[in-house]
Formats: sequence, C-alpha cells, structure tokens
Amino acid sequence: MYIHKEGYPTILITICFLAVVNAIVFYCTDFVSEALPVALIVSLVISADLFVFILSFFRNPKRNTTLNDDHIIAPADGKVVVIEEVEEPEYFKDKRIQVSIFMSPLNVHVNRYPISGTVDYVKYHPGLYLVAWHPKSSTENERTTIVVKNQKKNVSILFRQIAGALARRIVYYSKPFEMAQQGEQFGFIKFGSRVDLFLPLDAKINVKLNEVVRGGETVIAKI
Repeated sequence: MYIHKEGYPTILITICFLAVVNAIVFYCTDFVSEALPVALIVSLVISADLFVFILSFFRNPKRNTTLNDDHIIAPADGKVVVIEEVEEPEYFKDKRIQVSIFMSPLNVHVNRYPISGTVDYVKYHPGLYLVAWHPKSSTENERTTIVVKNQKKNVSILFRQIAGALARRIVYYSKPFEMAQQGEQFGFIKFGSRVDLFLPLDAKINVKLNEVVRGGETVIAKI
C-alpha cells in the first residue's frame, strides 16, 4: 500500500496540528489537575484515529488493469449512482449514456483513465460545492472535463471530475494531445466526490445502479 503524492501536504499539516493539540493537553495534564490524564488519553486516541483516517484517505493501492480497447473501465472507486440517457452540452452536444460513480470519504480517490487514446479536450470549471449526488452537481459544481479519443475504435469518451460538499480541490494531470493509457492515473479529488462518464448510445453497460466498482479494474461498459 502506497500513499498518494497529493496527500503529503495534508498529512504533514495533520501531524503538526495533532502534535500541537497533544502538547497543549500534555502541558495542562502536568500543571492543572490530576484528572486531566484521562483527557490526554482521549486526545491521543482521537489523534491516532484521525491520523489513520487521513492515511487511509490518501492510500494509493496498486490496480491490475487489463488493457482492452473494447472496454470502458471504472475511472474511480465507489458506487454507481446514475445510469441514464442525457444531453451532454459541453463537448459532444448530443445524447450520451451517463454513468456516475460517487466516492465517499472512505473510498480510494485516485482517478484513472477509462480508455487508452489521445487527450482531445481538457477544461477546468470553477463552481459551487453542492453534495456530489445532487442532480445539478454535474453542471454547477467545480469540475474538470476531459475527453480521450481511442483511434482504434474511433470513439471518444468524456469523463468529468466533480467536487462535492467536502471536496474543495480537484487535481488533474491531463494535457491536450498527450497519450492516455487505460488504468493510468489522471487525477485525484479530495474528500468525497463524483466522476461522470459519458458514453456512446450503443455502448453496452456492464454495471447496475448501486453497484460498487473498483477504479482501473471494473468494466463499466463495452464498445
């Protein structure tokens, strides 16, 4: 198990904060009353739990991606919360099948390319911080839209990182015209979020609502 590089600053801040809090409690334990050792124990236990949670949030497990141009794989860990035909207004401007994956704070938050190909489009949108499952979060929240075209299948897939009520920082590494490899990391979202996929209407969906998927491994659809 590895820790994602995006977690290093947060982990360092957490360590400093917890060290200061526990130092204050320890100081009070020594100089105020003998009842405070209980507070010190409680403080240490809470600090340990919080530190473990932060480490867990930024975990970066190895995933085994089977490269297949016929497959669209999950770009993130989480639960499938939307499968529906929608109008995609930003890039395609036509009807697509939207598949949305909600990531809770307990999920792995690494984002991975669902297909291999060339990055055709990257655009960051500032916005609101509605809860990630809100119907308008896809168009009104802070978000990043990325499109990858697979030349072998002559198909383009749009995927969108969407910030949630807690997620206040979207990280993406994609740049136009660079090559994307299925399963490789393209970004990270901190503390609860969502990723939308927009697929061709003839894509054969391989998942169901409320199904839990694994980024880089679960086949979302076949094209």
